[in-house]
Amino acid sequence: MNIPPPRFWPIFFELYESLPRQGPGNRACAARAFAFCRDLPPAPDVLDLGCGVGGQTLHLAELTSASIVAMDSHAPSIARLHATVTTRGLAQRVRPTVGDMANPGLPPGSFDLVWSEGALYNIGMENALRVCHGLLRPGGYLAFTDAVWRKDNPPPEVKASFDLDYPTMGRVPEVLATIAMSGFALLGHFTLPDEAWWNDFYTPMETRIAELRGKYANDSEALAILDQLAQEPTMHRNYSDYYAYEFFVGRRNG
Repeated sequence: MNIPPPRFWPIFFELYESLPRQGPGNRACAARAFAFCRDLPPAPDVLDLGCGVGGQTLHLAELTSASIVAMDSHAPSIARLHATVTTRGLAQRVRPTVGDMANPGLPPGSFDLVWSEGALYNIGMENALRVCHGLLRPGGYLAFTDAVWRKDNPPPEVKASFDLDYPTMGRVPEVLATIAMSGFALLGHFTLPDEAWWNDFYTPMETRIAELRGKYANDSEALAILDQLAQEPTMHRNYSDYYAYEFFVGRRNG
């Protein structure tokens, strides 16, 4: 197992916390997924699990009249979201919260919609769906994205990259089976288009990496870490036909 150098995580967060979002997605995809949730109350209670700095949280605030709890375990990301919602006049509707997705400490059955983009896999999909099921009211909705394989036999560098972060990554039929056995009725799913990877994620990432290379121009260790981080958008540019992000929307049975 490769252990990153001590400075990897500080530079990683210096990069990622500055981005509009920490994974693939965009407003159009959020709107498409939200459209499956047809019977929500006029002002639903929404939980955004693994919200990061809140790119999709802000989309939800625009798309709904919801009261939103936005939860992430990384306190600096929540601090940034606090500042953003205050600046945008959303503090009465959006409550950024530091918390553990596996044990969110929220009352059971207290949400009409649980939303999570690119985060549920961190605690295992079966466990994550169990947590979400318990947090939803009967008939409540779950919308989440997950990385999936599109083709067999990916190049070794692609397989190795995902094995580091998501060794149990599967294909769409496997996720659908997990959704069904977790007490949800599937309402729909779709693959995120390529612009959802680039517009708000990889393009800002590459711009920020260039800025940080200037900042650390005389620091060979930092530059090596930035080279490593730059491999992710490069890999997507070269091999995106092997993997995708899929948006899944389901409704709690009962």
